[in-house]
Amino acid sequence: MAAEHADTDAFRGATFRHADLAGAAFRNVDLAGATFHSVDLAGATVRDSNLSGVRIVASAISDLRVSRHAGRGTVVVDDVDVTAYVAAELDRRHPERVRLRAVRTADDVRAMWDTLERLWAETLARAERLPEAALHERVDDEWSFVETLRHLVFATDVWVGRVIRGEPTPYHRLGLPPTDTSPAGAAELGIDLAARPAYAEVVAVFADRRRRVREVVAAVTDAELAEMRTAELTPEWGVESHPVGECLRVVLEEHCEHRRFAVRDLAVLEARGA
Repeated sequence: MAAEHADTDAFRGATFRHADLAGAAFRNVDLAGATFHSVDLAGATVRDSNLSGVRIVASAISDLRVSRHAGRGTVVVDDVDVTAYVAAELDRRHPERVRLRAVRTADDVRAMWDTLERLWAETLARAERLPEAALHERVDDEWSFVETLRHLVFATDVWVGRVIRGEPTPYHRLGLPPTDTSPAGAAELGIDLAARPAYAEVVAVFADRRRRVREVVAAVTDAELAEMRTAELTPEWGVESHPVGECLRVVLEEHCEHRRFAVRDLAVLEARGA
């Protein structure tokens, strides 16, 4: 059985047996409940997909790599739940994650943002020791360092500019929304998905967005953390209501977790001698 490109087709409950899936591309495909038996998936990549309840049984596994969004779901290997181990090891490597979970008050928010600003300053200094081309290079097809900064610009524009400050058009054209944002949706926000800006240009925008967060965080009070804000985040996402504290937590988490991904990839680029 030779697999071809499939887009928005339904394979729910399908069985792939002794199938040749080399080079196949499945995008927006419903494979819920499908069975893969004696199928060669070596080197396959699964991205932005729902793998809840997936079981891998009696299969050859070597160099299997899983990158999860923090705190979502469990991972069980040979009947051993390794979820807590993974979380504890990430906390050991990145203690700022522990501090973030303890944030409750406005002073906590300020202290956490100070920590993240310091960590990002160190990370930017580390990145700038690499050549410009490396900062635009994707590792394992994850966002490049420049793209990561662009995404944090977008996250700040959404949660600080649009929701907390109520700005009608907060989006910088170099911001980078999540990968499932349509080109039309990005264009409606004035975002240029095709832009290939220089590192220095993106760093300048990133610095400006950090300044905006700093201003909001410096002024916020405990009472304001509980205040509700309602806004249309983007036309595709629609109208949502969130407390100010929740909006700031999203910004803190975005800067915390994406820095973790960034330093992981910087280590790869450094090892390559990029």
